[in-house]
Amino acid sequence: MSLLFTPMSIGRLSIANRIVHSATYEGMAEEDGTVTSDLLKRYRSLARGRVGLIIPGYMYIHKTGRAMKFQTGIHNDQMIPGLRKLTDAVHKNDGKIVFQLNHAGRQTEKKLSGVTPMSPSSVGRDPVYFVKPRRMNDKDIANVVEWFAAAAARAVSAGADGIQLHAAHGYLLNQFLSPFFNRRADVWGGTAEKRFRMLKSVIVSVQKEMPDNMPLLVKMNAMDYAPGPGITPELAARYAKWMEELGVSCIEVSCGSALYSFMSMCRGEVPVDDMAAGLPFWKRPVGRLMLKNMEGKFDLEEGYNVAAAGIVKEAVSELLVAVVGGLRRVSRMEDVLKKGYADLISMSRPFIREPFLAKRFFDGKQEEVGCVSCNKCLAAAATERKVKCYYKGDK
Repeated sequence: MSLLFTPMSIGRLSIANRIVHSATYEGMAEEDGTVTSDLLKRYRSLARGRVGLIIPGYMYIHKTGRAMKFQTGIHNDQMIPGLRKLTDAVHKNDGKIVFQLNHAGRQTEKKLSGVTPMSPSSVGRDPVYFVKPRRMNDKDIANVVEWFAAAAARAVSAGADGIQLHAAHGYLLNQFLSPFFNRRADVWGGTAEKRFRMLKSVIVSVQKEMPDNMPLLVKMNAMDYAPGPGITPELAARYAKWMEELGVSCIEVSCGSALYSFMSMCRGEVPVDDMAAGLPFWKRPVGRLMLKNMEGKFDLEEGYNVAAAGIVKEAVSELLVAVVGGLRRVSRMEDVLKKGYADLISMSRPFIREPFLAKRFFDGKQEEVGCVSCNKCLAAAATERKVKCYYKGDK
């Protein structure tokens, strides 16, 4: 049997194969964060499609950390019944589901979060919202730790099989870990150990709300691709060792940030017209020029996070490593697993186009994904449309 389809245990959670649906914003929740029938349909299909582990799109733990208009919420108890329907839809089709918890930090705007976005440091105006964030104080930090714990308790109540903390893509936990975003010189920044303190506090608080048999996962950048020095694979490896000591079961290695380096995160074509359409009219001329300048600079490299994942993997002993980013052929995925770069293969965009992709791989009907990395699905998110495949080509 292909190594890709051998069973795997993440902590005490058994999954049928090594394929992971990486958390992908869907744009399908109600404006208040409630789960909808569209979300249930999407994840029911993925479970039927034999994906080993399903991680739905990031869920906001508090209104101040809401990143998108139609983002799924886990910020209050009223969300639990809908979230339970989501876990039931997956479990009834023999799937396993892990909830990803997130706070946007500075990667949001006041009309979504209700407050001035906050961050470890008040550094610069971002290139999308043009907002300078408010520097968090100790009370803010304590609140966020508490919000993560409360959200974890809701995930448990909703029947999730595990929890993943989103510490990648420029969101709040990534902001604390990254030297680019975190310029503090107190107990929360200045050294790698101090920058790690926020994530450590969240891990410890979340674990208190989890049953002993429930795995905790973390999604982490191995490269920020920020305008200044940020997380590197070597720094990510140090963080991974500390997470292993804290009892984290699996790290998913990714890169980039939504506001500063989104094309590093989702490499492929730059859908200029589709993305520019989502900007306010006064931003469109400059935005279009910026997007045009990106064309041809972010062509897809298959497995562009694999080398970094290998560095992280070498630094740990029992901690599992998943890798996401541009993997498109079964043979390449097999190579990554056999050579020990990672233990699990995560995919995002391919499942938007083909929810039954894993089953087709398993049945030997397909060796390569149909996704052409046109990134029109990414543009849909930016223009408040539901995330689906908008590619009109022949493939």
